[in-house]
Amino acid sequence: MSGFDAIVIGAGHNGLACAFDLAKAGRKVLVLETAARAGGAAVTREFTAGFKVSACAHLLFAFPGQLMRDMQLERHGLRMAGRDLPTFALADGGAVRRIDTTQASGPGLSPGDAAAYAALRERLARYAQVVHSVLGMTPPQLTMDTWDDRIAMGKLALRLRMLGRQGMQELLRIAGMNAYDLLDDNLDDALLKGALAFDATLGADYGPRSPGTVLTWLTRLAGEQGAGGLQQPAGGMGALADAMVAALQSVGGELRLNQRVDRVLVEDDKVCGVRLASGETIAAKSVVSSADPRSSFMRLVGPQHLDTGFVRRVDHHRARGLVGKLHLALSGLPRFTGLDPSALAGRIVHSPSMDFLELAFNPSKYREVPENPALEITLPTLNDASLAPAGQHVMSVLVQFVPYDLGPERDAARQRLQQAVLATLERLAPGIGALVTASELLTPIDLEREFGLAGGHWHQGALDFDQFFINRPFPRAQQYRTPLDGFFLCGAGSHPGGGLMGHAGRNAAAQVLAGA
Repeated sequence: MSGFDAIVIGAGHNGLACAFDLAKAGRKVLVLETAARAGGAAVTREFTAGFKVSACAHLLFAFPGQLMRDMQLERHGLRMAGRDLPTFALADGGAVRRIDTTQASGPGLSPGDAAAYAALRERLARYAQVVHSVLGMTPPQLTMDTWDDRIAMGKLALRLRMLGRQGMQELLRIAGMNAYDLLDDNLDDALLKGALAFDATLGADYGPRSPGTVLTWLTRLAGEQGAGGLQQPAGGMGALADAMVAALQSVGGELRLNQRVDRVLVEDDKVCGVRLASGETIAAKSVVSSADPRSSFMRLVGPQHLDTGFVRRVDHHRARGLVGKLHLALSGLPRFTGLDPSALAGRIVHSPSMDFLELAFNPSKYREVPENPALEITLPTLNDASLAPAGQHVMSVLVQFVPYDLGPERDAARQRLQQAVLATLERLAPGIGALVTASELLTPIDLEREFGLAGGHWHQGALDFDQFFINRPFPRAQQYRTPLDGFFLCGAGSHPGGGLMGHAGRNAAAQVLAGA
């Protein structure tokens, strides 16, 4: 048995960030990845001959600038093909709103709504700063038995106190609200509200009327703090993973691909290494899993090493993804009614009202696909022509809301979903159907199988209050540590959740180093 100080299971961005910090601290680190490529959900691949796509995540909006600098990712080849990409809310018939970080504009948007949006975003940005301050923090124990816990709680209390009495009261008032009511309280423009509610529900298993969607929106806004706006890596998301691998190797970390971990080895309630599917065993003082909590505990460790109460918590962990993705190969550039061709290099959201979004959500409760889905549309080839043959284009479409379980008529449901998306695109961009030369549809179950996203959920678990911050993913595993000595979590199922941030990986590395 060869030995390592730490083995990291999974070469997604969190696993790579964790391994980098451990290796930089002088630990002997090995990363084991089941797939033939690193990156997890941040990968670039061909979905049809000559057309490359960011297969799951396709835009950077929350990756911390500090992590990018620490890993020197630009030095290792990462560059951006597009920066500060605007969002365009688009309705049937060509009504459009341009939405930037601090302002909204567009024909038909009243000056009052433009001013109200700017004021709302300024107010939410203050609250998002509080949430941002905890993203890179190990959640403290409420008992505050250690000085680390007391310091962390003190920092959070200071952040809240800096909001002032009125600000604290308002944050407490809205944090548990639904996005529908908050937006209705502040804005009148239906198209603007629909696009903002889309962001509040994207990646979650809620509609805009669901309690807690303000929290998911604040979490998204918090991720944007200091990240530089919406960005598109040149070469697709796989370029981010490639640069992170190069950074890891530059500090002595080792990566092995096509290596499926069959079991985490445990002796006397302490982790001592892993066994691969090939039968090889590798010793390690610590094992860090970036897999989802259920897979980490039930498959890799096994319930025989856990007490009954803890196993029950794992069983009750909720992870139900509702986002699908459609990739299209296009023989030419489509023309969207109401949009200037230059706008197609940005992000297009089709969610013309909050009621439209709620109606798109309703069928998912009954394992049905929406007849009129809400969409996020990007044409990455307008910023990076290397992703398709000359003169041709790739389109990536995120589809809300697609149930994980499509029922017994799964193939028929997939076909109805794809037809509904294409019909919507045809209304927005007449003639686009004639440009489609190939397509690939990924439902939540496909995302789970290809990228290891539990339940097809981007965050490896719902961002509810009972699965957030000090409760994430559940008690006795909320500080990246687990009931097993030497076994840690570093994936999106841990605090602060999904999105390409890397905080969970860095926080977990700090816990490993603190326990060494």
